[in-house]
Amino acid sequence: MTSAKPSAGVRLLLPFTPAELGGLPGGWEAALWDGTGGVPGGPWLAGVEFFVVPYTFTGRALGLLPGMPGLRVVQSLSVGVEDLLPHLPPGVTLCNATGVHEASTAEHAVTLLLAALRRIPDLVRAQQAQRWEAGFRPALADRTVLLLGYGAIGAAVEARIAPFECRVLRVARRARQTARGPVQPVEELASLVPRADAVVVTLPLTAQTRGLVDAAFLARLRDGAVVVNVGRGAVVDGAALLAELRGGRLGAALDVTDPEPLPPGHPLWTAPNTLITPHTAATTSAFRPRALALVRAQVARYAAGGALVNVVAVGGG
Repeated sequence: MTSAKPSAGVRLLLPFTPAELGGLPGGWEAALWDGTGGVPGGPWLAGVEFFVVPYTFTGRALGLLPGMPGLRVVQSLSVGVEDLLPHLPPGVTLCNATGVHEASTAEHAVTLLLAALRRIPDLVRAQQAQRWEAGFRPALADRTVLLLGYGAIGAAVEARIAPFECRVLRVARRARQTARGPVQPVEELASLVPRADAVVVTLPLTAQTRGLVDAAFLARLRDGAVVVNVGRGAVVDGAALLAELRGGRLGAALDVTDPEPLPPGHPLWTAPNTLITPHTAATTSAFRPRALALVRAQVARYAAGGALVNVVAVGGG
């Protein structure tokens, strides 16, 4: 939906109403588009300076960018912005939504990890068949979890699994020290992977991360290890993972897949020891209040001429 008959004075294109944001800077006007309904159009688009892309509607939003010659800022409501980066106009600042999704995504990652280790899907199927399937199952306690990606989401995952008495290996692009312990560089993966009982992937999709979890990576994992992916589907080599799952050596809990949505009939749906959720890690009740707080603060910074946060890139010439 869009606000009725936007005027030539519109400077903001938002998925939230001004009232939800607590008002706008003095003298500023906004048009509303939440990604549904018709794609907005008209001469007023030329005056838009600040565009907040509706969450999950990036594909529809891309077509608006050429009609915004006055655009200065694109604010994504996602953390990963690989779909926006190639289309960023020259001179336009792209900001992501760091701070919005960490809590929900980390909650979901831990849910998937525990469910996969405890074989909860098997127990659900047993319940549906009215079978009492008792027995010992793996615990997270005393296990080693490799966090592949240690940005804000990876750190949030560790904060939530710390009470479970497990060991944690942290991997990111560069080595560094944190309050919880060292972060190892990605170059050390070959020596770290064999120590892991579970891998939690929170990486964004880049040229460097695409297919990083490949056949060689998976082969180094211990028997019975679980791969949890809440990052991007293409970070994991799907064919290699499927081969391991069919062989029964590994388990997987995936909130993201490649392709996505996963089409009916895809072999991942029926792979053994596999739990799939439809990219729902961040779509919780925590999203909207955090997204509103970010947009409110970013608009205020921009209007005051201040420095924006979460800047990912500025479009080149």
